[in-house]
Amino acid sequence: MLRFTACSTPGGVFCNLEHVVSPTPRLHEEFLRCLGITLETEDPSNKLLDLETQLQWLREIGFVDVDCHWKWRELALLVGRKPRPLSS
Repeated sequence: MLRFTACSTPGGVFCNLEHVVSPTPRLHEEFLRCLGITLETEDPSNKLLDLETQLQWLREIGFVDVDCHWKWRELALLVGRKPRPLSS
């Protein structure tokens, strides 16, 4: 996941197009095949995590309405909004 300092602007939106792990090895191989890559030529530095873990990270640093807005195989658009303070 992209490392960043959380946006401090209330109501601000953070979007991250992220590479996430496939739920099964077969789906991972299909994703690689779509990109013209084999298991043997795959970049060994790719250490992928599941989608829910990455969504939880956004929640833990204060984002709300966190969700995956789009996903195709191992590519996912993660989005969260910085909450506005309640007016007094």
